[in-house]
Amino acid sequence: MTQAYPNLLKPLDLGFTELKNRVLMGSMHTGLEDRFWNIHKLARYFAERAEGGVGLMVTGGFSPNFVGQLSPLASTMNHRGTAILHRHVTNEVHDAGGKICLQLLHAGRYGYQPFSVSASATKAPITPFKARALSTRGVDKQINDFVNAARLAKLARYDGVEVMGSEGYFINQFLCERTNKRTDKWGGPFENRMQLPVEIVRRMREAVGPDFIIIYRLSMLDLVDGGQTWDQVVKLGKAIEKAGATIINTGIGWHEARVPTIVTSVPRGGFADVTAKFYGEVDIPVCTTNRINTPEKGEEILAAGKADMVSMARPLLADSEFVRKAEQNRSDEINTCIACNQACLDHVFQLKRASCLVNPRACHETELVLTVASISRRVAVVGAGPAGLAAATTAAKRGHQVTLFEADGAIGGQFNYAKRIPGKEEFFETLRYYQRQIEILGVELKLNTRVDSNSLSEAGFDDVIIATGVKPRTPEIDGIDHPKVLGYLDVLRHNKPVGRSVAVIGAGGIGFDVSEFLAHEAGHHPEGEQVSVAEWQAEWGVDPQFEGPGGLAERKPAASPRKIYLMQRKSSKVGGGLGKTSGWVHRNSLKHRDVEMLRGCSYERIDDEGLHITLSDKDGKVTESRVLAVDNVVICAGQEPFRALFDDLANRGVQTHLIGGADVAEELDAKRAIRQGTEVAARI
Repeated sequence: MTQAYPNLLKPLDLGFTELKNRVLMGSMHTGLEDRFWNIHKLARYFAERAEGGVGLMVTGGFSPNFVGQLSPLASTMNHRGTAILHRHVTNEVHDAGGKICLQLLHAGRYGYQPFSVSASATKAPITPFKARALSTRGVDKQINDFVNAARLAKLARYDGVEVMGSEGYFINQFLCERTNKRTDKWGGPFENRMQLPVEIVRRMREAVGPDFIIIYRLSMLDLVDGGQTWDQVVKLGKAIEKAGATIINTGIGWHEARVPTIVTSVPRGGFADVTAKFYGEVDIPVCTTNRINTPEKGEEILAAGKADMVSMARPLLADSEFVRKAEQNRSDEINTCIACNQACLDHVFQLKRASCLVNPRACHETELVLTVASISRRVAVVGAGPAGLAAATTAAKRGHQVTLFEADGAIGGQFNYAKRIPGKEEFFETLRYYQRQIEILGVELKLNTRVDSNSLSEAGFDDVIIATGVKPRTPEIDGIDHPKVLGYLDVLRHNKPVGRSVAVIGAGGIGFDVSEFLAHEAGHHPEGEQVSVAEWQAEWGVDPQFEGPGGLAERKPAASPRKIYLMQRKSSKVGGGLGKTSGWVHRNSLKHRDVEMLRGCSYERIDDEGLHITLSDKDGKVTESRVLAVDNVVICAGQEPFRALFDDLANRGVQTHLIGGADVAEELDAKRAIRQGTEVAARI
């Protein structure tokens, strides 16, 4: 059962308790933590992961007090009544054979609320509120509140706590000169600054006793100016061990860092070498983290002796049965996290409940219930893009007889173009997952098959789900038929040649993807293969030795094979509609390749000279007229629904459902498409 991943699935003895494997479900805020009436939903969310075989889970962050909250009325563990309520979570997890720790997270100056406190009076760039500097006695009170929260976690029957000492939160703010300007005993030399986390762990251990897990999330790589040096990281880690920690978990980067840490363009296991360098400095187990999304990668890291455990958060959103499938040598059935952030972190930062693009049941386990249908129906799904794939496989799981029609020669739809974009290689995994599900569930797949309303109605299907997707929109521009003009499908699907100077019209997700594709040399990497960790570190300015303050280095220039202009009609920030947690990465990457981004553009005409444009300010006043002497103009100006088949079937009285881009063509929204496909199939 465990031969494929002997290191990953090996038990870990902590002395007073044993973990059944080396997988830690890392902390991730879901939004369910913030309101007491969601406690049963939170319990079911964790229980499903416990049933799926995870060795140890960590909750989203709970503040030890009011001033440490992430936002007003956010999750807090500071009252006995709250602790008793949390027994709904711990009891369900323990009944499922799992173990769970409560994360204690004090936001400090990252609090999106007016009562935040920190080491010094500073304002973080991710919140409009300036934190108040704590007095010497005030610091001591924060420590006591951490200790009290740990006592309450034990009362709640948690197996332990994780002390959040990284990612730029409160404890991290005391550790670094960047945010600690104090002159009392909690500031100045590093030996003073590090006493805060040491005292928290020491007093906490005294309060909870020896048989209680204390994980300390150690910031091993701050990735900001004024961050810790490597010697300081090691010194703190040893002191934390001495103070009584059970496990040291790895923390990477501050939220204000300008180096991506968890988006899909970060190579798998991209920070395992940071933990590997620390490994051996302490005698307690060390856990590594970030962009470990397959059992193969976890096994590779552990077999190489880089850590004792691997932390995965979003991969267990994507598939609650991740560990069980690995145990049963069914890793090809794992629904892999593609690190898109669209339904998890983006939702959390919008104060919405988290979910998962590839698994919309995540955090909705009590609502999106996939029961076996009482009567098996014959279901046709037309279109094997993300929406159609989700609908077909969900309907088949419920016991329906499903036929999936696809006009092209492969499943995937628009995902087949997305997976070609440098940094989006993980999209291959989603198509691999659906292909395997089609085989396992017995979905009848008919490729290279165009169907019409006659054939579908005559076949006598009980339900027809239309997922025919979108067609590119052609804007009305004088000269739009000029030979210079290409559509994004010409570039990404048909591999038409593109010149050395290009204007991309449309700065939504497709425009950014096409620009990224064109800004890389063709054939630089085999399709589907990520860049190496070393290449990625050089591009983003990460010191491969992790020695200096924050672990930063000078970024290596990244040359583009083309001069690229990326343009939008709106006068707002280019790419302003991209994801909150990943949009800045896409903008930064293109700027690093000297892509010129233009806003407030009016497209006058396209001719032999190139693209004629005028630029306007936010008030609509024309500020400049230009001729972009480009070889090609690539149109990425939105899409229109492709839904004629739905209208024909509806007129014939066929039970028909419309999903995905065929329903609403607002950009290429795979998150909505997969959720909609799943929900529609769950109701049939």
